[in-house]
Amino acid sequence: MASPLSSPRFATLPERALIRVSGAEWRGFLQGLITQDVETLEAGAMRYGALLTPQGRLLYDLFVTAEDGGALLDAPAAGREGLAARLRMYRLRAKVEIELVEGAVVVLFGGSVDPGQGWRADPRLAALGWRGVDLPAPAGCLAASVQDHDLHRLALGVADLTRDALADRVYALEANFDLLNAVDFKKGCFVGQEITSRMKRRSVVKSRMVPLRFQGPAPCPGAEVLNGSLRAGEVWSGAEGIALALLRLDRAVDAELTVEGRRVRLDVPQWLSAAVAEAISAQDVRP
Repeated sequence: MASPLSSPRFATLPERALIRVSGAEWRGFLQGLITQDVETLEAGAMRYGALLTPQGRLLYDLFVTAEDGGALLDAPAAGREGLAARLRMYRLRAKVEIELVEGAVVVLFGGSVDPGQGWRADPRLAALGWRGVDLPAPAGCLAASVQDHDLHRLALGVADLTRDALADRVYALEANFDLLNAVDFKKGCFVGQEITSRMKRRSVVKSRMVPLRFQGPAPCPGAEVLNGSLRAGEVWSGAEGIALALLRLDRAVDAELTVEGRRVRLDVPQWLSAAVAEAISAQDVRP
């Protein structure tokens, strides 16, 4: 029998919900709205993207799975009604239908597994595992809670719009969506594209979401991260020993940081390290 450390874990994510976009013009409709390319998305394949504000801030993150005649959107449950309403507002005369559909979003994570039909690799990072809808747990998987899955995400340094309360507060690139395969800069226009592309072109992503490590319980959301007396950033969400913070990189890297009087340290994951190093090298002035 596999040990718990090597066994994959299975969880249902009630904070995610489903919307179906269908009709003859569904590809062109979504193509002009979201950050991800759907024109080349093959039936059965999944990609990750987002719908932004016109100012380039995150509104909703989306896992888009192409179906025959449409796409299934895996979106934040708390914002599903608002997202559907916004899509209908953008629809105008496009030949598309937008409907709320029922189904449980399920995930496999934390171990090596060949899950079989219906499961799709998480398009953000391979280490995040697999996603599906209304699928049973494969043999040998351990039952896990939402909190278990959240801790796995935090350890990998991946932001969650719902748990981190990011909607309409941060730019897509600050939440590392450009590094998580969520933004296609070659696809052409989408809502918020001008500012997003400008930030990428000019390398002005001065702040990014980065994990922090510390002893004890997580700081309160909104707690300041300090480099001495300088404000280096803000904590968004966390658990015992780890939290995500939106940090001004020139004040956070190679610095002695504190939160609520406690020492904390950066724990930059490998997938994020090159972007952090690039941002620091581009700074004209170091603290």
